[in-house]
Amino acid sequence: MRGMRLMGSWVLALFLAIMLILIADQTLFPATAGKNVVFPLLAQKSGIPLWEPTGRFVVGLVDVLAALLVFVPFTRRLGGMLSAALCLGALVAYLLWFHDTSLPVEIGATDTDGGMLFDLTLALLGASVLLVFIHPGRRKG
Repeated sequence: MRGMRLMGSWVLALFLAIMLILIADQTLFPATAGKNVVFPLLAQKSGIPLWEPTGRFVVGLVDVLAALLVFVPFTRRLGGMLSAALCLGALVAYLLWFHDTSLPVEIGATDTDGGMLFDLTLALLGASVLLVFIHPGRRKG
């Protein structure tokens, strides 16, 4: 049973680490200025101008930290909790300011992502919580 939990822990950890690094890359280094819509929309809808660029950089760096913590077995649960906290923060932002699961693809565009970013957030939250519970931890004795 411990072997299955360890294997599941590694699969979830690799999935989370890869996804968090990809998200951090897009958050910290967007391809074009108009492609990063989340943080400018947060700044606009919340009335808190610190979301762009300060909040974007902080969230991107916390994503990298969570990915590193998830990858190391000794800190895996802590990384899973940090990843879950990031996802919960994103869900709170959706509920408070966006009021919709679809976001525009680019700033000023009428096309939306169809809720894909919201779905990704839910998937990462589920994987993070599952990782916290199935990671076997250290052997006793």
